[in-house]
Order: sequence, then C-alpha cells, then structure tokens
Amino acid sequence: MGKRLGVTGGIGSGKTTVCRIFKVLGIPVFVADTVARELMQNDQDIRTELKLITGNDLYISGSLDRKELARLIFNRPDLLRRVNAAVHPSVLRRFDEWASEEVAPYVIMESAILFEAGADTLLDRVVTISAPVEERIARVMGRNDLSREEVIGRINNQLEDEEREEQSYYVINNSDNEMIIPEILKIHEDMLRLSGKDK
Repeated sequence: MGKRLGVTGGIGSGKTTVCRIFKVLGIPVFVADTVARELMQNDQDIRTELKLITGNDLYISGSLDRKELARLIFNRPDLLRRVNAAVHPSVLRRFDEWASEEVAPYVIMESAILFEAGADTLLDRVVTISAPVEERIARVMGRNDLSREEVIGRINNQLEDEEREEQSYYVINNSDNEMIIPEILKIHEDMLRLSGKDK
C-alpha cells in the first residue's frame, strides 16, 4: 500500500492551491470537504442525524441548506462537534477505501479539519499550510460571499495554526511573498523516498 500524506490548514490558507501542484506532480488527491458535502447531501443516515442534531429540517428544498447549517453551528462548538462526529467517520471510511485502490507512490487527503476529525491516524505524515490571518480573510472574502465577521467566525471555529503545526511533520508558509513550489517539491521528494519510489 502506498504512503498517505495529509494536507491541512485553516480556511483561506491555500490548501487547494498546494494540492493542485501535487496533482500536477501526478499525486492523487482526496478532498475530504467535498466528500463530506456529498455525504451530507445524499446519505440518508447522515441527513436524519443532522435533523436530530440541529432540530431543523435543513432539506426542505430537497438539498441541504448549507447557509442555515452554518448559521446554526456558528458560535456553537458543541453543535459543530456533533455535526462533525456524524459525518467524519463515513468520510474516513471512504478515504481508506479510495487510498487502498489508488496506484501511486503516495496519496493525499486534503482536509480543513484533519486533526479534529481524527484523520491523522490514517496518515503517514501531515503538512500544515499556514498564512497570515489578514491574507486568509482577504482570500476567503474574495472567493466566497462572506463578510469579514463570518470569515473570522469560521477561523475561530478551527484549530489555531500553532496547534496544527505542532502536530504536523511539515509546515508550508503560504504568505503572498513566499515561494511555495520549492517547499512542495521538497515534500514530494521526501514522500517518494518514504514510499521507496525515489529510485
């Protein structure tokens, strides 16, 4: 079985950009947040669980009202934890199945809440992407229809960069003036060595 690398970082840190570069290097990427969204939409057990947790029917229109869910769990860490606990075991099972079928020296799981979901137990190494908070806020506001307050709220609902970095094998500083490609190439070489595919 190939090795497994986790890529994590707070909202707006640049995980997707980093993973795009790994994809160019031929490394398969599993995007946990996309799979979680798909499960929340289509998995009947998870849908039922979300209704129980929130006390609301978030599927009145037929599809999950993500804005309403975000509003309900905003400033409610207990609800957020319960929602994650309902969704993430299924995401981790999907990743495990997917990773064992991929034929590559190593695979990547990209997840904003990698440590919170316990995904690090399935991985060989983890890289945290960090960036200055102001840059992260600007990036997220630039791509999502969120106010500054909403972005800060989401940042506050996630682990601090320092906590992530302490638990990670690698750290990439993705500030606008940093060169991230050499850092990614170093990690790529390292993972190839780890998997015995650097020959």
